[in-house]
Amino acid sequence: MVAVREPVPRRRVDWGRVGLHAGCLAALLVMLYPLAWLIATSFKPADEVISSLRLLPSRLAMSNYTTALEGVGGVSVLRLIGNSLIISTGAVLGNVISCSLAAYAFARLRFTLRGPLFALMLATIMLPQHAVLIPQYIVFNQLGMVNTFWPLVLPKFLATDAFFVFLTVQFMRGIPKELDEAATLDGCGPFRTFFRIILPLSRPALITTAIFTFIWTWNDFFLQLIYLFEPEKFTITLALRSFVDTSSQSAYGPMFAMSVIALLPIVLFFMAFQRFLVEGMASSGVKG
Repeated sequence: MVAVREPVPRRRVDWGRVGLHAGCLAALLVMLYPLAWLIATSFKPADEVISSLRLLPSRLAMSNYTTALEGVGGVSVLRLIGNSLIISTGAVLGNVISCSLAAYAFARLRFTLRGPLFALMLATIMLPQHAVLIPQYIVFNQLGMVNTFWPLVLPKFLATDAFFVFLTVQFMRGIPKELDEAATLDGCGPFRTFFRIILPLSRPALITTAIFTFIWTWNDFFLQLIYLFEPEKFTITLALRSFVDTSSQSAYGPMFAMSVIALLPIVLFFMAFQRFLVEGMASSGVKG
């Protein structure tokens, strides 16, 4: 007796899913092309940076990185990166400490005018930075802090970034209040409850604050241009523009090489804390 094999049903192609994946892949290529162009151009000779439309260079010009590593104004690129790290690290510490304390007050404590003060704090998000730039500059100039790192770091310790305060408030409101009551029964005051209970549970929101603060401070150009004058205090961001200004001709190759060097710390920092960023944003968005 011969067994009859049933025909295997043909699997239908989901053209909608195929089109969706193709569209996402195309969008990904469009988003990554500027980065690929930047890296490839950093290896191009000077005569190919503008004249050639090819992505890959005809020959590798390693001299671009040699010139970039020399820095600008007699300041090495390591010193420039060190200045950027000092400012960014100080800003991260300031925002994490001050914004967590302010968020704890708004989210867990009861005091007079809490609602109006919270609304006023949120309103400062819509205040343009340029509107307060001149008063801040006058204050820091009278304090003798201009041409130092303090104007770029000190405001972070005063919870001036309302966005991160709001982000942390939303997260803390999702923490069960029974934990506060249990801590109070055990003899904990507000500060001890904050440091022993609330702060450890708010780690995802605090890591999100740290990541965004580091990236935004590292990429900041305008405030650093206003407050820093001497090349020894320049950051890697300021050095990019100074690198072009101090050349008799537009040295695009070394400038793009320095841009790649400036991107590396941000990429490494983001890759190290990427999973905490997604967790913090998701938790802060659904709790409130």
